[in-house]
Amino acid sequence: MTIGYDAKRIVCNGTGLGSYGRTLVNDLAEAAPPGTVLNLYAPERGDERLRRQIMPRQDVRFVYPDKAGGPLRRALWRMHGIVDDLVRDGVKLYHGLSGELPVGIREAGIRTVVTMHDVIFMRHPEWYGWLDRKIYAWKFRKTCLEADRIIAISECTKRDVMLFGGVPAEKIDVIYQSCGTRYKMRESEKKKHEVHTAYMLPERYIVSVGTIEERKNVMLAVKAMRLLPDDVSLVVVGRTTPYGERVKRYAARNGLGRRVKFLHDVPADDLPAIYQMAEACVYPSRYEGFGLPVIEAIQSGLPVVACTGSCLEEAGGNATLYVDPDDVCAMADAVKKVLKGAPAREERIAAGLDYIRRFENDGVAQRVLEVYDEILNS
Repeated sequence: MTIGYDAKRIVCNGTGLGSYGRTLVNDLAEAAPPGTVLNLYAPERGDERLRRQIMPRQDVRFVYPDKAGGPLRRALWRMHGIVDDLVRDGVKLYHGLSGELPVGIREAGIRTVVTMHDVIFMRHPEWYGWLDRKIYAWKFRKTCLEADRIIAISECTKRDVMLFGGVPAEKIDVIYQSCGTRYKMRESEKKKHEVHTAYMLPERYIVSVGTIEERKNVMLAVKAMRLLPDDVSLVVVGRTTPYGERVKRYAARNGLGRRVKFLHDVPADDLPAIYQMAEACVYPSRYEGFGLPVIEAIQSGLPVVACTGSCLEEAGGNATLYVDPDDVCAMADAVKKVLKGAPAREERIAAGLDYIRRFENDGVAQRVLEVYDEILNS
C-alpha cells in the first residue's frame, strides 16, 4: 500500500510543522507493516539539511512536480495538481500534515486524514491580516468537510476544531505530537564551549525559543527581567518580526540591552547546547496548539515557566509553572522559583522528564497507523 504525505513543511520548515512531519514520518516508516510505501509530496526540494533528517529507506521517497516552476506554479500544484500525481502513483490514503488537503482529492477516490495543529487564526483573528484570515478560514472549513478523519495534536486543538469547524467529536482523534529524544542527548563540554563562545552567551541566562511575534509574547519575559537578579540574562532564540523589533527597542530604552540577547538563524545543531547551558526556559506564548519548545526544554534538563490560556499545560504537565500572560510580577516570581539554588528545583526537573515520556515513545506512530486502518476499512 502507498500512503501519500504533504511534505512541503518537511523540506522547508526547520521547526514547528516541519519537525512534526519529519518525526512522524520517521516513526511511521519504522512501525508500518512490510510493503507499506511512504511518498512525500513536496512542491520543491527545499533545504537539503532538512531533507536529510528523513532517514534513508527504500520504502520512503520524495516526489516533486514533473515541471519546475515559480512560487505560483508550485502553490497550484500543491493545492490541486498533486491529485493527478497521487492517482498516478496509486496512493490509497493521503495525510495532510499541516492542516490542509488538495482540491479534488475526495472526487479522486483517495481517502484522507489531516493533522490540525491549531486554529489560532479563528481564535485570535487580530494577529492576522484580513486576506490571510480569509484564506486560512476557507481552507480550514473545506478541510473539515472533506477529511475522513482529523488528528488534533492536543485536547485544546480538538475543542477549537469542534467549535469553529462544526466537526463532531467522533471524527477527531487526539494524538499528541511525537518529539523524539534529540534534546535528551548531552552535548560535550567542547561543543558547549564552542557555542557559548560563538554566540557570546552570558554566564547565567534563561532561554526562550520561538518566532519573536506578538502571539509568542516574549515581551512578558523581557519586562520580568527588571525584577530578576542583575546577573541573570535572557536569551531569545528565533526568527524576528516587527514585533521583535519593538521588543528590542523596549529592552534598550529600559536599560536591559545588555541583559536581553537575541539570536536569529541559529542552526538546529547548536540549539541543544544553548538549552543545556541555560538555567531555565520561559515560554510565555498566549496561544499554542501544542508547545514543542516546552518539551525540548524539559528534555534538555530545564525547569520551565509557561503561560495559561491554551494547551501548554498539556505539554508541560504539573512540573511546569504557569502564569497569566499579562502578569509580569507572576512571571518574575515563577522564574525565581526555578533558578539554580531554588528549593525543589531538581525535583521539578525530574518530574518534568517523567511526564514527557508520553511524547517520546513509538505509541504515537502506532496510533496514527490505527487511524489509517480505520479509514481504509470503513
